[in-house]
Amino acid sequence: MSDRREVWITGIGLVSSLGEGLEAHWSALNDGSRPVIDETSYAPYVVHPLSKINFDQQIPKKGDQRQMEPWQRIGTYAAGLALDSAGLKGNKDILGATDMVVAAGGGERDQAVDGAILTEIEKQADPDVFLNEQLSSNLRPTLFLAQLSNLLAGNISIVHGVTGSSRTFMGEESSGTDAVRIGWSRIAAGTSEIALVGGAYNAERRDMLLLFALKRLAMHAPWAPVLAEPKGVPTGSAGAFLVLESPEHATARGAKPIAKLSGVWSDRAKRGEPGAVEKVLGDLIDAAKAGSDGETAILSAASGAPDATAAETAVLEKSGLPVRSVTDRVGHGLEAQMPVALAFAALAVSEGRLFAPLADEPLEIPFNGPLSRAIVTAVGHWRGEGVALVERAD
Repeated sequence: MSDRREVWITGIGLVSSLGEGLEAHWSALNDGSRPVIDETSYAPYVVHPLSKINFDQQIPKKGDQRQMEPWQRIGTYAAGLALDSAGLKGNKDILGATDMVVAAGGGERDQAVDGAILTEIEKQADPDVFLNEQLSSNLRPTLFLAQLSNLLAGNISIVHGVTGSSRTFMGEESSGTDAVRIGWSRIAAGTSEIALVGGAYNAERRDMLLLFALKRLAMHAPWAPVLAEPKGVPTGSAGAFLVLESPEHATARGAKPIAKLSGVWSDRAKRGEPGAVEKVLGDLIDAAKAGSDGETAILSAASGAPDATAAETAVLEKSGLPVRSVTDRVGHGLEAQMPVALAFAALAVSEGRLFAPLADEPLEIPFNGPLSRAIVTAVGHWRGEGVALVERAD
């Protein structure tokens, strides 16, 4: 809309199975390396493990690290990288006015208790009574505190001093889309000048793999590209945060844009209706395209869930645009997936070219032309559709 301000991306923090930082990711995306996949530690399921990270570099106090669960450390580390990238680290005046919008899931469960319950419950004459007894006697109160989704935002505030307004969204892929959408909307509307937005996910946890397995959605080995063969979700450990900023605020402090975030759209199709996902996603992509296909590509954050990804793939095929799958490279990070995909999109647009295709994905074809716009698509594994548009900042 003409009355909206531009929104610049002035900082990006990214960690995944491919490494940490933009340079490491761009190198991995273009050197022909295969995705980093673990098919043995959690057999028979596929996981993209986090690369080796020295958390001391962004979370210097060991006490802070000890009280965080892995997903919180991943997110706090990625947030620190984003602030470094934007030139904000240690700037108390700006950090004190920086808004924060975080996408996060729940904390990690007590796997020993869960395992014991699952082992014994089938032997019980009255499973409901047994379950209630176990829940009341074996779950420690501190476990519930550790599961609070807003602890990631709290830890970022403590470690990095980001103390503006704070919101946390919870709800799989849609929370990642909405976290970015709210940050973008506030800056575009003039109610905020700078925001830190993003999320994190730890895929190396048996409790979440169990949930996907119970729904028959976890990808079994061997790994397969999600657009060509959507046979399940290959979860991946990752964290991504973006610093969003108004041009006026960025210019005043001498910051340059990496790219522009020009729009974020979120919707929820009625999944029980045939063709509903295709219709919603097609309309969202049309809104992002705004009639222009030139120098544009689509980066898909498809989950790999069979029905949802098949619908997304059908829309991508009809778009006529070059496509790249983010999930094939780093796995699927649920709440973090949209921020991760946006980081990839901003990186590609800033470089002015699309990274190399994977041979296993027929939908990915070579694209040698200049790249000035990237549309990110994110269809949730069981609900929620989102699209975002990243453009070159001239």
